[in-house]
Amino acid sequence: MKRYEFLEHVADIYVAAYGRTLEEAFENAAAAMFDSMTDISMVTPVYGDTVRVEAEDDVALLHEWLHALLVKFEVELRLFSQFTVKEIRKEGERYFLEAEVKGEVFDREKHSSKIDVKAVTYHNMSVWRRNRCVEVRFILDI
Repeated sequence: MKRYEFLEHVADIYVAAYGRTLEEAFENAAAAMFDSMTDISMVTPVYGDTVRVEAEDDVALLHEWLHALLVKFEVELRLFSQFTVKEIRKEGERYFLEAEVKGEVFDREKHSSKIDVKAVTYHNMSVWRRNRCVEVRFILDI
């Protein structure tokens, strides 16, 4: 199974990410977002961090997950290449995600710059479960 692919879009980056579980699809979505920004094979996983987000549904949870990672890049200049979503759970009417991410500080000499991602949008964002596969789709505003 492919991890993710970039779909056609006129002005932004449209991504479909896949997984056998919701957690794996979210991991692959994060990898796709950072791969659109730089070559993540060049990002050494020397720095670890925990990310926790919550939302009212799985679509909003995907948005909050990607947004939290993008903020870490924008504020701390952290690039990530490894994503381990430990848990996605629903408690009452809320969804919760906890993940470990690994990467390093952005270095212009080492990391190529591909696209500047401004934001993760809700437009056309979706989470689908079919058979033994989960597919998430989202658009990155560039």
